[in-house]
Amino acid sequence: MKIVRFVYRGEPRYGLLNSDQIEVIHNLPFDEVDVTGVSVALSKVELLSPVDPSKIIAIGLNYRDHAKELDLEMPTEPCLFLKPTSSLIGSGNAIVYPEATGQVDFEAELVIVIRKAARCIKSEDAADYIFGYTCGNDVTARDIQKKDEQWTRAKGFDTFCPVGPHIETELDTSNIYVRSRLNGEIRQDGSTKEMVFDVFDLVSYISEVMTLYPGDIIFTGTPFGVGSMSPGDTIEVEIEGVGSLINKIEQ
Repeated sequence: MKIVRFVYRGEPRYGLLNSDQIEVIHNLPFDEVDVTGVSVALSKVELLSPVDPSKIIAIGLNYRDHAKELDLEMPTEPCLFLKPTSSLIGSGNAIVYPEATGQVDFEAELVIVIRKAARCIKSEDAADYIFGYTCGNDVTARDIQKKDEQWTRAKGFDTFCPVGPHIETELDTSNIYVRSRLNGEIRQDGSTKEMVFDVFDLVSYISEVMTLYPGDIIFTGTPFGVGSMSPGDTIEVEIEGVGSLINKIEQ
């Protein structure tokens, strides 16, 4: 099932995507996907980020080849950080290049969408708490990240959290490709099999720190090949079985 979030009659709504048609859903889809019987053409609506989360959690250094790329030791437990909800944008929206930085990087990532409240759950139970998955780009001001002692500023600028274009609810994440393309050229081409901690371990670990709520999202780390973007560039994140997230960079 593919779930989108879009503007319908001036308000954000969720819908079930079937080819080029969207079936409008009553309320939130996390408990039950209850369609209204009203359909609209995908081409006639404005897609939003597929979620409106209470928080955005992200994981650093969760791909073995990426840790080697940065010449850093492999983590023994997940490295957590947060991105502000004000950084969230959808597919097709512009990433704004801030004046405060001289290096803005892309990081293609598989993103977990939480289905129900999770607190201190076990890894073997985590699948019950996952609603689905989407594509994400953990945009990073790399020079600021290197200068600051923590990552909030580098990761937290407005528009630095593109997510979309939809949520895929049926996905085996054990070995799927995660790619980025800059202006059509492949820059990252990794697999989730390279993750240090899988999606179930991550949900469990994070739930021991903070309660996860329906619609919260978790960025699961990025594979080898991160690189810089410039105004005028187009960046695409493609995840096998999910789709493509596409954004342009503007000054």
